[in-house]
Amino acid sequence: MTITSRWTIPIPRCSLQQWIFDSPCGPLPDHQVFIDPERPDTHFLTLADYRLLSKRVALGLQKAGLKTGDRVLMFSGNNLFFPSVFLGVLMAGGIFTGANPTFVPRELAYQLRDSEASFLVVAEAALQTALEAAKEVGLSRDRIFVFGGNDSPSQMAHMLHPRPGYGGRVQGVRRWTELLSGNRDQAEGWSWEEPSDPETTTCCLNYSSGTTGVPKGVEISHHSYVANGAGVVFNNDLDPKSAEKLARARTVCFLPFYHALAQTYYISIYPRLRTPVYVMPSFDFVKMLEYVQRFRITALICVPPIVVMLAKHPITRKYDLSSIEGLSSGAAPLSREISDEAQSLFISVGATPDLVLRQGWGMTEMTCTCMSWDPLDRKPSAGVGEMMPNCAAKLVGLDGKTFIEKAGERGELWVTGPTMMRGYWRKPEATRDTFFIDSDGTRWLKTGDIAYIEEYKPGGVFHVVDRLKELIKVKGNQVAPAELEGVLLEHPAIADAAVVGVTIKGEEVPRAYVVLGDPKSGTTEREIAEWFSGRVARYKQLKGGVVFTDVVPKNPSGKILRRQLRERAQNEVGDSPSRQSKLS
Repeated sequence: MTITSRWTIPIPRCSLQQWIFDSPCGPLPDHQVFIDPERPDTHFLTLADYRLLSKRVALGLQKAGLKTGDRVLMFSGNNLFFPSVFLGVLMAGGIFTGANPTFVPRELAYQLRDSEASFLVVAEAALQTALEAAKEVGLSRDRIFVFGGNDSPSQMAHMLHPRPGYGGRVQGVRRWTELLSGNRDQAEGWSWEEPSDPETTTCCLNYSSGTTGVPKGVEISHHSYVANGAGVVFNNDLDPKSAEKLARARTVCFLPFYHALAQTYYISIYPRLRTPVYVMPSFDFVKMLEYVQRFRITALICVPPIVVMLAKHPITRKYDLSSIEGLSSGAAPLSREISDEAQSLFISVGATPDLVLRQGWGMTEMTCTCMSWDPLDRKPSAGVGEMMPNCAAKLVGLDGKTFIEKAGERGELWVTGPTMMRGYWRKPEATRDTFFIDSDGTRWLKTGDIAYIEEYKPGGVFHVVDRLKELIKVKGNQVAPAELEGVLLEHPAIADAAVVGVTIKGEEVPRAYVVLGDPKSGTTEREIAEWFSGRVARYKQLKGGVVFTDVVPKNPSGKILRRQLRERAQNEVGDSPSRQSKLS
């Protein structure tokens, strides 16, 4: 049985930039959309600035030789001008791909080679890494532009109206401001060319490992980005107070712009809604709290590690967070207990008493958001909401064949809808493995997530409990690490935790890596293991041990890097060959 969305909405057939701005040259309201929180009075972009700067980047790239369909790789952290480079690539007819700015040369070279990028825009601080990677793949220096550094002048006017000759070179590489040189007047009246078919025109390659394997370029079309944004805006408008809330809305972006979540919300949806975005170069917990207090931020989009910090870090209570009206979390499961704790914190410091922390669910392969909440539904829940407009889902037994039609029964989540990727970039076999094609020709994305639904009907609330590949099999029983992590985080001494499976004497058992809130508290690993054993079934107990660690390794979107922990566990206590050789 298929679980459909309660809503079907029209999707504009246009490019992402057309959806954001409505037109290439029409009048725009004088709203600030991107603001530097450290210099808000001088360093900001209005909506008109955003569009004009994007058009100038587009013209500069075309002049530099970009052809329709060429890939441009961005290797940088966040700054005020990143969104204009993103949209500039799209306006020029290119395809944007972003890379994690902490990549080493080998990792960057892989993405350059796999995407076959024609241009590379790189933060000055990462230039050496970029040059090594570019040399490895044969990308010429005249196709590289340096982003940031000295081209963030003391006055925004120098960027929006650059003086003649403004730019220069770094290690023989041109600054990105050369893309803007002398084209302001031309850009004012220039219109980008709309794609003939937005559904088949790729605009982004967002890299993901998918359900398994090496990173792959996820091909997202203009239509999918627009469908994602239209669905989010529709859901927001279900709130009868949406216009009133929108008038005072403001948010802060600490999520990385190279990631799909930040691209969809901060680069496209919030500008479409004319909501000011305070741009942080990277995540800093204390600065985030300061900005919420100073700028009266109304909405936060978080990942679970940030929610855990909000709930447990004592410094949170030193700031006025009463302006928060919307709080959401995504990218990985969050326990009900942590959710309730964070929600209670905000209410205790003066936030609206009907504030509800909501989890959502999505994937890079579904552009971003696939499940969300009706704003009129205020009941607390650890679920991730219902299907977004125009989307649908199935639950499939772990045998990959049996379709589940019973509330509360767990299975792999399959989804479909207009936000679904076109496929993995030039990887037809991986694409085939990820899709199931129905008898009516509908493509279903096999997500690799284990989920269940509260009520088997349109509008039913889903719960995503773990990843299919991360389940721990203990004597035939399937154990979800996220469930055990949620239990551990109930312990008052624990600030963070991760659970992985480790094979000891031929049997897989759970092993926990725990971060203490206060390492000097005197709490021992044995005490935590004993406390935990009374809260779970026998087969879920931490037979692989409890280990204190300084930090749980996570990627920038907040997902636990379980492979690292599994390798560590196998080396420490498992049946791995390397450990056996050490013991012999």
